[in-house]
Amino acid sequence: MKDAYNRGTVAEPGASGLQGLPDNDVSGGTGVGRRPGTDNQAMNARLPHDHDDPRYAVKKSDAEWRAQLDTMQYQVARHAATERPFSGKFWDHFADGHYRCVGCGELLFESGTKFDAGCGWPSYWAPVNSEVIERVVDASLGTVRVEVRCNRCGSHLGHVFPDGPEPTGERFCINSAAIDFEAPK
Repeated sequence: MKDAYNRGTVAEPGASGLQGLPDNDVSGGTGVGRRPGTDNQAMNARLPHDHDDPRYAVKKSDAEWRAQLDTMQYQVARHAATERPFSGKFWDHFADGHYRCVGCGELLFESGTKFDAGCGWPSYWAPVNSEVIERVVDASLGTVRVEVRCNRCGSHLGHVFPDGPEPTGERFCINSAAIDFEAPK
């Protein structure tokens, strides 16, 4: 994989890529629970882990997540579903401010790094810093991509691709359902 994929925390495939599956289908054919030795060893990836891994600082029960998040937010953030392109509230939103994780409120992106990638999802060329985003190799859907999660609570945000503008060359393609906007005070 290109260097753009090797920055930040990287882990092997886990519970990801559920692309809008019903609430009771959490397998998605992704091989949840795969162990090292089969995928991406060259990247020195961490052990596979799901969105409720105890290593995340924010820990909530499934009932607590369901109570906090609406249905779409829950499916995207906790089960790695993907909203349809051009359907989220932030894909064409360009006001000044900050974008925070819907799960824990962690500051993730600044409006100054947002750009129109033409893909139908909010796109940013960089997070506020490399520590707020976790990168997880996602081998679902018959291809290899890099999933991005909130490093504090494990919420699925979207994916990062090596086709963004300078200065990073990265495109963080983020689901609107995974973020909240905060205008400057």
